[in-house]
Amino acid sequence: MDERMIGAAQTGDINILYELILNDPYVLQRIDDVPFFHTPLHVAASAGHIDFMMEMINLKPSFARKLNQAGFSPLLLALQNDRTQAVLRLLRFDKGLVRVKGREGFTPLHHVVRAGNVDLLVKFLEVCPEAIEDVTVRDETVFHIAVNNDMLEAFQVLVGWLIRSRHESAQRWEKELLSWANIDGNTVLHVAAIRNKPLVVKVLLERLCGDHINAKNAEGLTAFDIPSQYPLDEGKVDYKESIKDMISKAGGLSGSLLPNKSISSIHINSLKQKMSCFRKFATIADRGKKGISPEMLNTFLVVTVLIITTTYDASLNPQKKPDDNSSPPDHLNYYSSLDSTGITAPVPSPSSTIVLIDQLIDVSTICCFLRGSDISSNY
Repeated sequence: MDERMIGAAQTGDINILYELILNDPYVLQRIDDVPFFHTPLHVAASAGHIDFMMEMINLKPSFARKLNQAGFSPLLLALQNDRTQAVLRLLRFDKGLVRVKGREGFTPLHHVVRAGNVDLLVKFLEVCPEAIEDVTVRDETVFHIAVNNDMLEAFQVLVGWLIRSRHESAQRWEKELLSWANIDGNTVLHVAAIRNKPLVVKVLLERLCGDHINAKNAEGLTAFDIPSQYPLDEGKVDYKESIKDMISKAGGLSGSLLPNKSISSIHINSLKQKMSCFRKFATIADRGKKGISPEMLNTFLVVTVLIITTTYDASLNPQKKPDDNSSPPDHLNYYSSLDSTGITAPVPSPSSTIVLIDQLIDVSTICCFLRGSDISSNY
């Protein structure tokens, strides 16, 4: 990058910026063409020159998400240099900047948690709540990062925000993130036991179920095993024992007492089983809705249900056989004369009705896919 451009960004001189553009209209475009580059926006964000920074974003919005050669975004550099006003101004431009992953998969939210900046932590969650589900390249959540870096207040704020959130995904986040395992298989509970954080352990045990409390890491250890496996610090023996006691009272067990479960065994068994007619129907409907309009899909479902209901009702309530003493109507005499053997057709049983339903669904499958192909071919 031109030395004059660097100087303009460092001093926040917008006039020099436009002089450079006047002399070379493609000066910013050439910078943008480089995948990883320390742009003038990186320089201005680091220095906290908000006017120059926003002028640069006005000219080249793509710079806001570009990483430099060290893997840092402009927002992350502003955070590292304590340029709070620059950070807030960048968020006004694009709230999604909170989720831009840089070096090792760290986002700006991960950075404020690691630094223990709870003020910006709350602000980031307010403007972009979805950022809480981002993980690093080591599959570490914000909860892992808070505990690993001894940021107890940040951990408390994260949990407090999570259990109070009314976001549509909040329930899923609470279930998944507190029991999430990193690349080593360690959940936040494992990390809290390793780092001797009884308060963190207490908070987690109040919100985790038995399976999550007894989750094994890559070494086959549960959180209950951690105090015994890791070297004890003489000054923290009591804490380690209290952590083990807390986990035990919550139903925690040693990994050696738990069966080794294959991750995919349940799915394998389900795939080997015969598919029920109801499961088959659900699969058809799910496949078909990708190519059929909602109105047509609703019509298809209604017609299919009516046919199934009518068929099943007929099997349970067969037509009554006429009395031998009474004279049958002419049209019944005609049909009976067609059967010279005199054998009466058997009444369909419920099991045969299920077979009929299966056949009906197979026919509907063909119709569904044919119709889906006709529709998709029109686009």
